[in-house]
Amino acid sequence: MRMRIMPGELSGRIDPVIASKSWTHRALIAAALSEEPTILENIAPSADARATCHCLEAMGCRIRQKGEGLEIQPGPPAAGEALMDCGESGTTLRFLLPVAGVLGIRAAFTGRGKLAERPLSPLYEEMTDHGVRMSPQGRFPLRIEGKLTAGEYTLAGNVSSQFFSGLLTALPLADGDSRIRIEGELESAPYVEMTRQMLRRFGVRTEKVDGGFWIPGGQKYHSPGRVTVEGDWSGAAFWLAAGALSRQGVECGGLNMESAQGDRAILGLLREFGARIEDDGFGGVRVSRGTLKGIEIDAADIPDLVPILAVTAAFAEGETVIRHIARLRLKESDRVASVVALIRSLGGTAEAAENEMRIFGGGLSGGVADACNDHRIAMAAAVAGTASRGPVEILGAEAVVKSYPGFFEVYRGLGGVAEAMVE
Repeated sequence: MRMRIMPGELSGRIDPVIASKSWTHRALIAAALSEEPTILENIAPSADARATCHCLEAMGCRIRQKGEGLEIQPGPPAAGEALMDCGESGTTLRFLLPVAGVLGIRAAFTGRGKLAERPLSPLYEEMTDHGVRMSPQGRFPLRIEGKLTAGEYTLAGNVSSQFFSGLLTALPLADGDSRIRIEGELESAPYVEMTRQMLRRFGVRTEKVDGGFWIPGGQKYHSPGRVTVEGDWSGAAFWLAAGALSRQGVECGGLNMESAQGDRAILGLLREFGARIEDDGFGGVRVSRGTLKGIEIDAADIPDLVPILAVTAAFAEGETVIRHIARLRLKESDRVASVVALIRSLGGTAEAAENEMRIFGGGLSGGVADACNDHRIAMAAAVAGTASRGPVEILGAEAVVKSYPGFFEVYRGLGGVAEAMVE
């Protein structure tokens, strides 16, 4: 789908903001591993969350609509080979590989887009060293059988945090105790802490120890009965950044100001850029334009914010430097290349080295941007269109369904002009 964005500031309030996709994945999986049913409320309506639901059903779980939420009814593991269609969701694949392994489920994982190409090492090697037989990685279907055993696991700190989260979710169910050793500094640490928080909600204990995590084995998941998923700071970041480009501003409600979500950092970064921030004290925050100036950003814990931060930087005075970006090359797109291409295609100036990106402010003139089948690039391009001097056309705008299906409806509700074009 080709979408045309006409220049024009957004303003208004979104209440509540979309539910957190990250929390939704974790809650769904923990509920499926429990011994009792769970009702999940305010879950993210994303394609990735649907992929996790489909995989859990393939594993033997029953999921049905319950009012405005979902009831998760655990069931015995499916007999025969379970077909696990992960869609384009890296979270679904990387969490459920060790979960299927520890449950001894014979499964065939498949998916679409670039998912097969996204790396699984060193999780792949650690699993095969601990009792799981797997077909060669890099192509689908990825077949697994055997049973994941307890023991010592070693992962580099600069690999995907989803590898850590998958093992932390699975290993409490193993027959013995396990340890995950971290080599180097753990990046995206807030995502791992989100996992540990969700596990605690379901009565599962993990311990942070020197150089890694200790996971007692033989545990059981116990449902708290009902879980409400909190608002999504990753999704809210696009609207808050749009507010930073708007004189009237944009307000987002339904956010947890004490959330473990790393992308809550968007508020402090927009404030550092020079935007005006107003917190109503009840989970609502309003951002409006100030005098924006370039800043320095460490993206090690907030990789998903880089596209929208780069767009914000393009409208700030001076130069913005974003460091620790190497892992962005392994997202839905090579997000280093696609962010730089986005800024350049809209008339801005950006450059990147191996682990650093520089954006030179001065505004954007508009143009044609390729979303590269990446939801965060598509949404960042739409926000760029609000303040560009001319229209912005987004190729592949349908990519937003991966995390935010209603994105353009909300965009129009804030006064934005987004027109689907006939191709």
